Amino acid sequence: MQVRRAQGRPSAILVDVFDRLSRRGFQIADGIAEELVTRPDLLRPDHDLYVLKSHTELSLSLAGVLHAHGARILNPYASCARTQNKIVVSSILRAAGIPAPRTWVTGDMTLLMEVAREVRLVLKPYRGHRGAGIHVIDRPLQLAAIPSSDTPRIAQEYVPGTGEDLKVYVVGDQVFGVRKPFSETSFASAGFPGPVDSTTCDIARRCGAVLGLGLYGIDVIESPSGPVVVDVNYFPGYKGVPAIAPIIADYIAAYALGTIDLITADFAPRPRAAQPHIHDRDQHFVQPA
Repeated sequence: MQVRRAQGRPSAILVDVFDRLSRRGFQIADGIAEELVTRPDLLRPDHDLYVLKSHTELSLSLAGVLHAHGARILNPYASCARTQNKIVVSSILRAAGIPAPRTWVTGDMTLLMEVAREVRLVLKPYRGHRGAGIHVIDRPLQLAAIPSSDTPRIAQEYVPGTGEDLKVYVVGDQVFGVRKPFSETSFASAGFPGPVDSTTCDIARRCGAVLGLGLYGIDVIESPSGPVVVDVNYFPGYKGVPAIAPIIADYIAAYALGTIDLITADFAPRPRAAQPHIHDRDQHFVQPA
């Protein structure tokens, strides 16, 4: 099926991945949910594996329908659904002891003024993607100027860093790093590959374990007190990672053939002691020949 691509071009990495899988005998079909007419009540799995690349609400919803009828999905539907929700992710990461910013939620931004007097804040849509809709709050009165919205937002504690994005990409247990100067459009830049220290590698793998992900990326700020995870995305673009296509293809093939799997059980936070109060928009399908 023809699909609409970012900037009119297919992802070179995905083209390479599909070509490698096809040469290994897999039958591949792909499409964009927004460009199809689908009857959810008639939708049933007819592929051995669905690979969810899209982050749109429609694609995620249709993945939920397929999941309800027993489809195998990579990453698993439950994992993608919770990862898409930054409120849920914030709770899971901090409960698991993974360094992540303190987060507040409310339906009225002005109620955060007391918090904003104490800490600098970053406001984000709770299902935001690619840096859209982010506001940095330096003064409490700025909160009154934020337009109202029916879509929930999260307020995260601002984490000072180097001014450089560290994108950490993971395939299974393999971890890769890409650095790029921070900007509102830096998501579109490939950046430059670089090493990832052992502490950040461990954090990245723990994120995948608690969220049930195998193909994912995390955004890391290298703060004065150490690496902090400020965002998690399932199946990112892997821009800037050299020779990544064969690694992704191997992982998808192994998952399709059942030699690897992901734990999708509901997350159970570890016990804690009591404390004082103080591109691509595609859905892709893989089927062995």
